[in-house]
Amino acid sequence: MTSSLDAFFQPRSIAVVGASRRPDTIGYQIVDNLLRHGYTGVVYPVNPMASAVHSIPSYPSVSDIPGTVELAVIVVPKELVLDVVDECGKKGVKALVVISAGFKEVGGEGVAREARLAEVARSWGMRVVGPNCMGILNTDPAFSMNATFAPSMPPPGCTSFMSQSGAMGVTILDYAAEYGIGIHHFVSVGNKLDLSGNDLVEYWGQDEGTRVMLMYLENFGNPQRFTTLARTMTRTKPIVVVKSGRTKAGARAAASHTGALAGVDVAIDALLAQCGVLRADSVQELFDIAMALEDQPIPAGNRVAIVTNAGGPGIMIADACESQGLEIVELSLDTQTRLREVFPAEASVRNPVDMIASATSESYRLALEAVLADPNVDAAIAAFVPPLGVRQVDVASSIVGVYRSRKPADKPILAVLMGRHGLPEGRAELRDAGVPAYTFPESAARALSAMVHYRRWLERPVQEPAHFDVDREAAKAILDGARADGRSSLKEHEALRLLEVYGIPVVGHRLTTTLDEARDAARECGYPVVMKAVAPGVVHKTDVGAVRVDIRSQEELDGAFGDLIRKLGEAGVDLEGILVQRYASGGRETVIGMSTDPAFGPILMFGLGGIYVEALKDVAFRLAPVAEVDAMEMLTSIRGARLLEEFRGESSVDRAALVETIQRISQMVLDHPDVAELDINPCLAFPSGVLAVDCRVTIGPHPGATIDSQP
Repeated sequence: MTSSLDAFFQPRSIAVVGASRRPDTIGYQIVDNLLRHGYTGVVYPVNPMASAVHSIPSYPSVSDIPGTVELAVIVVPKELVLDVVDECGKKGVKALVVISAGFKEVGGEGVAREARLAEVARSWGMRVVGPNCMGILNTDPAFSMNATFAPSMPPPGCTSFMSQSGAMGVTILDYAAEYGIGIHHFVSVGNKLDLSGNDLVEYWGQDEGTRVMLMYLENFGNPQRFTTLARTMTRTKPIVVVKSGRTKAGARAAASHTGALAGVDVAIDALLAQCGVLRADSVQELFDIAMALEDQPIPAGNRVAIVTNAGGPGIMIADACESQGLEIVELSLDTQTRLREVFPAEASVRNPVDMIASATSESYRLALEAVLADPNVDAAIAAFVPPLGVRQVDVASSIVGVYRSRKPADKPILAVLMGRHGLPEGRAELRDAGVPAYTFPESAARALSAMVHYRRWLERPVQEPAHFDVDREAAKAILDGARADGRSSLKEHEALRLLEVYGIPVVGHRLTTTLDEARDAARECGYPVVMKAVAPGVVHKTDVGAVRVDIRSQEELDGAFGDLIRKLGEAGVDLEGILVQRYASGGRETVIGMSTDPAFGPILMFGLGGIYVEALKDVAFRLAPVAEVDAMEMLTSIRGARLLEEFRGESSVDRAALVETIQRISQMVLDHPDVAELDINPCLAFPSGVLAVDCRVTIGPHPGATIDSQP
């Protein structure tokens, strides 16, 4: 399939505009990399001051080049870039890599300069990588193109990498070359004037040479498009992302619990979880995961067997695995018997299997074959600490032999080679054969845990969001009415009514203005009841004594009504009425909320409710739209998920009702984008059904157009 991106990765000719004969320049380094690493096409250096660069003819301008130019790499001062781009357009160049800096990243005039660059490139139909980037490369021997100024070339592989940071790109390529990690394509996107991470995900998803996609991101340009693409692509190829700025994303000031807890990083975690993308916390972890995904099979489950020649490393690996949610499984009796037959009495044939220091390379072969044959085992980790007389390369060869003998492999094998210098010879042999090898136990555990998470994603059902029959017009009228009054929030009875028209069960309630109305409302709702003052600016009612609970008789109601009127009058509160609600008791308190992020849209939250939501912050987030499987994951991913099940004599709550409520809120906020924030706290969950007791809704400006949640 032909793509406009082919000109970046498969060009038959490259012009380097700004090529130089001075070794300390980027223009020199790029030409040097193209030639030194065996680029199979034609290189045209462009430099008006030189007749030759690197002993090949140089041309004064792109228009002077006699042949066709498919890709131009531009390394000239920022003031000259626009003229060069226009000249490339006239020449018929298909794609540009603009290394030059001094554009949007510097602000001011740089922003306008980048806008003009985009306009000129677009007028000629040219695709652009950059500006302010470090280049691109393709290790495919058919092209062998290193059009970067990085000092090293990674070995060929099946992992394609995008970096938003040029400086990180250099580090990444150095790391890949040092550790023998194979790279297929590499792109430094810089300012992302044109080519973005979304374009690359789409391209690499169709590229036969790419098996794993890695991304270093500083921001998401179009998170909605990324979600759509990634949900499809991760079904066949894993995507692993390092997103910088995790600790800087603070919670923004907001009236709702959801807004206070949801930050940009929360939105990113939710986005990645919903589209099957694995998130790494560092570049090292990114490569640790990539090594495991590149050649190894995805494990069927999380049950791990550990084979080691020392007890200490075995314990360390077991601890690391359990901290990552992996299970150190009990080996079957048949497996233990098989191991006991070949190892001395001092050895432990339980899991971890400790073959003790006398273990040889043959011991590793026998132990790995035994544990991998165990039906209780989904993956194996082989750990080696070098004793006297046993060579690391021999142990590595045995591990490789077991891996190759299990073709087609159905269970992954990871290795941990621990030594003062990292045992580089053994690790190199393992990696060359496709067995990921690590220096530290934590690296192997994180990588295997990522593989298990990816398996769960592959087994996750593909679902479209449910669509419920609701009264959208009634909801719109409620929101428009508040806006017409100049209010940025709904009154509590309005918020409860909004839930009702979207099919969410709410506690019986009625707004009253007189004592007689309050008495009628209490009889209608049924004692006991709660009374809440409704007044402008009163959000946290308990803080100002505006709530009376567990009122069990008309006599108590009369006293509470008069007390509320008197107390709030003395405080100067302009009372609008008294909300009478049935006093709901029992059930487990949960919170369901939503906050709007400018880039990511509505973010839904679920967690334990009542006073615990901010005290424990045990909540889960997903981006709208939320399908049934997403909502169920929200319930099961909180730390207190066990409290929703049968617990200490309490029956399990109706999780299906909670899931449906989350989905109905998802539909509501997509139907009405002017709902800026929403909190149902508490939403009581019972063995049969749910009941919204308290709801707050903040509204924003009326949108010019709504997003229709209908399929």
